[in-house]
Amino acid sequence: MAPRAYWKGTLKLSLVSCPVVLYPAATAAEKTRFHLINRETGNRLKQQMVDSETGDIVESEQKGRGYELRKGKYVEIEPEELEAVQIESNHTIDIESFVPSEEIDQRYLNHPYYIAPDGKAAIDAFAVIRDAMKDQDRVALAKIVLTNREHVMAIEPLGKGLLGTTLRYPYELRDEDQFFDDIKSPKITRDMVDLAGHILHTKAAHFDPGKFKDEYEDALKALVKRKASGKKIELPEPEERPSNVVSLMDALKQSLKGRGGGKSAKSHPRRATGRQRAAKKTHRSTARHRKAG
Repeated sequence: MAPRAYWKGTLKLSLVSCPVVLYPAATAAEKTRFHLINRETGNRLKQQMVDSETGDIVESEQKGRGYELRKGKYVEIEPEELEAVQIESNHTIDIESFVPSEEIDQRYLNHPYYIAPDGKAAIDAFAVIRDAMKDQDRVALAKIVLTNREHVMAIEPLGKGLLGTTLRYPYELRDEDQFFDDIKSPKITRDMVDLAGHILHTKAAHFDPGKFKDEYEDALKALVKRKASGKKIELPEPEERPSNVVSLMDALKQSLKGRGGGKSAKSHPRRATGRQRAAKKTHRSTARHRKAG
């Protein structure tokens, strides 16, 4: 049985439009979850809203929304008043522009959604928009309203459908300078960089999420199973941190020895140079894009 649609509306590209549905692409349903319980009775606890001043329990019909104007002073906003904030893209994904995917700073990526045509009548128009995007190899930027908030969404082809990813607004991102300004610029020798580059080369791979393993989740499941069967949970001994201080150069050399890649270390810097030039070119392109934006 197909999951219930999270959102229904219209996808528009100029005068071409088609009904579409959105489904969340991510889920936490398989995650191990814990509930708060009463240790004495074993019963599950339920949360209640309490007035911060009087301490009285507040029932659901008494709850409202308020915006804090100043400390302790709120203006109450009614649900129908929120409805009065009409946004043009309420039920429409209106494509506004197309951009190269590499220009999208990954910090802006937020929540992914699958976009599919809603009904047989929508398939032709949907396929036209999808295939045109494949030909142009660009990502569409559109506006959409989800949960009473307007979002910018990046849309790109994914198999027979589309993948839409909501983007964060600039005000939602912290400035990296406040975290990076205090990082010093030590003098690192070329040999150290070349050795580190070779270690990177020996670990080169392709992105394969199928190899991702949530070891903590597996351990949680095993712990719950063991506890439920009445077995004792043995606490592991705390790991001792190594006391010996190893120089950075020694650590790099030992890492290479452990990977068995010492013989080809001399040839790696030439391969790394091409990638470094490409990385610098990409960095400059991204920097120009950010400056232009």
